[in-house]
Amino acid sequence: MTEQTVAERLRLLGIVLPSASEPAAKYTNVVKVNHLLFVSGKGPAGNPRGKLGEDFTTVEGYQFARQAGIEILAVLVSAIASLENVKRVVKIQGFVNATAAYEEHHKVLNGCSDLMLDVFGEKGVHSRSVFGAVSVRDNLPIIIDSIFEVEE
Repeated sequence: MTEQTVAERLRLLGIVLPSASEPAAKYTNVVKVNHLLFVSGKGPAGNPRGKLGEDFTTVEGYQFARQAGIEILAVLVSAIASLENVKRVVKIQGFVNATAAYEEHHKVLNGCSDLMLDVFGEKGVHSRSVFGAVSVRDNLPIIIDSIFEVEE
């Protein structure tokens, strides 16, 4: 049995990648160093505003993290033309806009982690960090930055 391509997995998941969003300030979406792509922080589509534990539930946060992951994939496509060129998801780092009492940051970031595993299979296994933030850009519920290894 042949392994599915990334394009086939996206189709089966019902994911149509948007165009890459533009940076919100004076930086670039992605920087390539040797075989690594460093993707700047991305938030969920539609720019929802608010905090986990106050305005949004963990389930909603999970979906926001998944949407941010889709934004990350769109940036990758703009940088390397095909997701088939991703050798490995190296690291995912999430900043969850949350109340001081909120404790489920890790469950929120699972939305992006699960997406990477669904899209890339074994290549999607990654290291990660997640932090609670008292505030983030534009009061987004989550911002995620990431590192990918790519083929030349």
